[in-house]
Amino acid sequence: MQQSTSTATIRPFQSGDGPQIAQAWTAAASADGITYDRFRDMFLLDRNFDASGLLVAEADGEIVGAAYGVHRRIAADGADLEPDSGWVPFFFVTPGHRNQGLGAALVGGVMEWLASKGAKTAYFSSYTPNYFLPGLDAARYPDAARLLAKLGFTTQYESVAMDRTLNDYELPERIREKVASLSADGWTFGSPTGDDLVDLIDIAGSRFNPDWSRGIREGVLGGQPLERIISVRNPEGVMLGWAMHGTYENVLERFGPFGVLPESRGTGLGEILLHLTLERMRALGAHSAWFLWTEETSAAGYLYAKTGFTVTRTFAILHAPLAA
Repeated sequence: MQQSTSTATIRPFQSGDGPQIAQAWTAAASADGITYDRFRDMFLLDRNFDASGLLVAEADGEIVGAAYGVHRRIAADGADLEPDSGWVPFFFVTPGHRNQGLGAALVGGVMEWLASKGAKTAYFSSYTPNYFLPGLDAARYPDAARLLAKLGFTTQYESVAMDRTLNDYELPERIREKVASLSADGWTFGSPTGDDLVDLIDIAGSRFNPDWSRGIREGVLGGQPLERIISVRNPEGVMLGWAMHGTYENVLERFGPFGVLPESRGTGLGEILLHLTLERMRALGAHSAWFLWTEETSAAGYLYAKTGFTVTRTFAILHAPLAA
C-alpha cells in the first residue's frame, strides 16, 4: 500500500522508521510525546503488530505523520480473535504539514487496511494490551476530533483520567481502625507471596479483565516488586480483592489495576485497599497517584473522588463502521 498526495508519500512502515516516528510524534503532540524505546516496546514489539498496518507519511525524506491499525493475530483471551474488530491506537501529523489532507489519508488508509483484514468496526483507541491513551482527548486535540468525525467515528462512551497528590497524604485514622478490627477477626491485608499470585491472577482474569491478569503476570516477570501490591483474604483464606501500582511500564505513580469481587462490594474493602496502596506509594517516595481510565459516574469513580482524586482529562472512546 503506497500512495502520494500533493505534499507527501504514504507508505507502510519499514526498518529504520522508528526513531523518526517517535521524533515526529513528539513534535506533533508535545504534551503526549513518546521516546523511541517506549514506541518500540508498546507498538513494534506488540504481539499483534503488522508492519503493513502502520502507515507513515514521508516528505522530502522526513516522516511527517503516521497512523497505526491493529487486527488481532493473537487473542486477548481464550481463542476469540475478535475478527470483526480493528483498532486505531494513534495517528498524528506534524504542525507544518497539517491542513493538507494527510491526516484523512493516513487514517482512511488504515481503515481500508482494517477492512481488508475482515474487520467491520474500527475503534479509537481502546486496544489492549498496548494502548497509549484510552481514547480521544477532544479538548486537547480538537482538530483530530473533527477529522475522526468526518471519517464516521462517533462516541461509544467516555472515560476519565484522575490524579491525586500524595504530598499531603496520610492514612485516615478510621481506615487504620477498620484494618485493625478486621485483622483481629482473622482478615489479612498485605503484599502477596509468590504463591498468592496464583489466586490473584486467577480472580483478576476470570472475575474482572483478562488484560489485568496479563498485566500482573508480565509486571512481576518484568521485575515488579510484590510490595507494590496489596491484597485481602477473609478469615477462610479466600482472596477477595487487591490494589496495586507500578504495573504498567514500571511507572511508580501509576495506580491500578484495582478490584474487589462483586459479592464483597459495599463492605468497605475497596476503600481500605485503595488507602493502603496510597500509603504504600507514599512510603516508596511517590508524589502523586494517577490512572488513565475509569468511568466518572461508576462506583469506582465516586470512590476515587471521595479519596481526593480529581479528573484531569476526559477521553471519548470512538468507533466507526468500515466499508466492506
